[in-house]
Amino acid sequence: MSKIVNSYEFMLVASVKLGEKTDEIISKFEDLIKTNAELVNVSNWGKRKLAYLINKEPEGAYVIFEFKSTAEFPKELDRVSGITDGVLRTLIIKKDEPKKHHLNMRKRAM
Repeated sequence: MSKIVNSYEFMLVASVKLGEKTDEIISKFEDLIKTNAELVNVSNWGKRKLAYLINKEPEGAYVIFEFKSTAEFPKELDRVSGITDGVLRTLIIKKDEPKKHHLNMRKRAM
């Protein structure tokens, strides 16, 4: 029985106060995803102003990882991000596949 693979997006906001360690945090998660899933795309948005202070920090480094994996891996990714110093916020979403619309064009009996 083959496992079901879904598409996901993982947004990471890392502290920029850490200097070079910010890049190490981003690399850590990129390596984790490559090891446990199929990494599709990485969008590094760089340093951005936050809408509100998080841990008294006004800015964060934003990175979005797109990957494909089984349902178990995002749970582990969330766990690891929760215990990693320097991670301000994360968000993992499951991307829906485009739905194919089927129109039933049968004529009604009159």
